[in-house]
Amino acid sequence: MTNMKGFTSKIVHSDRLSEIKHGSLHKPVHATVAYGYDDARDLAAVFQGTQAGFTYGRQVNPTVDALQVKLSAMEGGLGSVCFGTGMAAIGTLLFALLRRGDHFVSSAFLFGNTNSLFMSFASHGLEVTFVDATDASQVAEAIQDNTRLVFVETIANPRTQVAALAEIGTLCRQRGLAYVVDNTMTSPYLFQPSKVGASLVVNSLTKYIGGHGTTLGGAVTETGAFDWRTFPNIYDTYKGADARLWALTQIKKKGLRDFGAALSPEAAHELAIGAETLALRLKRQCANAQAMAEFLDGRSEVRRVYYPGLPQHPEFSRAAGLFRHPGALLSFELDPGIDIWTFMNALKVIIKSSNLGDNRTLAIPVAHTIYHEMGAERRASMGIDDSLIRISLGIEEVEDLLDDLGQALGRST
Repeated sequence: MTNMKGFTSKIVHSDRLSEIKHGSLHKPVHATVAYGYDDARDLAAVFQGTQAGFTYGRQVNPTVDALQVKLSAMEGGLGSVCFGTGMAAIGTLLFALLRRGDHFVSSAFLFGNTNSLFMSFASHGLEVTFVDATDASQVAEAIQDNTRLVFVETIANPRTQVAALAEIGTLCRQRGLAYVVDNTMTSPYLFQPSKVGASLVVNSLTKYIGGHGTTLGGAVTETGAFDWRTFPNIYDTYKGADARLWALTQIKKKGLRDFGAALSPEAAHELAIGAETLALRLKRQCANAQAMAEFLDGRSEVRRVYYPGLPQHPEFSRAAGLFRHPGALLSFELDPGIDIWTFMNALKVIIKSSNLGDNRTLAIPVAHTIYHEMGAERRASMGIDDSLIRISLGIEEVEDLLDDLGQALGRST
């Protein structure tokens, strides 16, 4: 079992690496909040961290632990901590590791809710500088004496800019900064941020890893790349024998415990099952995205297409060098003569909805929905036009998707 090399083989069989009663092929759902001990001294030892065991459902659960083991294997990491949502994972990470007066550098091309979260943290005493992360020199220029970490997404949502992931990793190593990479848009099947020196990897499990649009979840994975002994914000309480795990321990025991953004065992079970088919789904979704991008690129009703798999994309070569496939999400701007609402409402197979990473293909008018709250000026700085439509590709037959796009564009002229 431990000699398996395949990505999917490891995921499918990971539950059986530890004992499961009755020969079950999946970890059972442990629907419990508390755990009992025959000897009160064992209970105390578990709470103090000197003995393995379970304390309280807000922090630990056997079903969630099984998912965390699976995620660590997927990312090639040392350990993972799960949360109720991807946003909870990002928020808890910052809450646990940063303090008032600290500064961090972030990509300007961010998921809308992440941008909102960072601005909220800024109003509570953290400093954040947003930069064009496709250029590592801009990250370097933003670093200050009080900078603690750099945060980037692999592929930006929705304009698909690809961050200078390797170059930023080198920069962070040289400057002694923690490097946090949100891998949601690529997933560990398309890319492992540990290979470019990421310290911590974030995934929204809701998206490609869960894959079926049924369950919320998030995770932080420790790669072992950063020397946390040099990080000034680790409390003595969480400095265990293995310094590589200090940050993850603090995120779990300080962040998760205090914020309480726990993942339920039922959700963990659903996400673990979804993860088993990640590679199978993404192969189809990425192939559909490539075909759709090429189709849209040839249509007169479309002004511009954003997809890293097109040669004219500014980071086409970078994406080809980093990722197994260039992703399953694209966006495009309609020609000024096309009414966005007429087009959207003409779609029949493609669903008008938010979310991404679903088995179903989803389309959303970006400026009017998920990026509406940030305002026109901030949208303009991110290159988000009022006619921009984001499409998350599903696993349908590509002919059905292209036929639907074609008829919708034809009705909109």
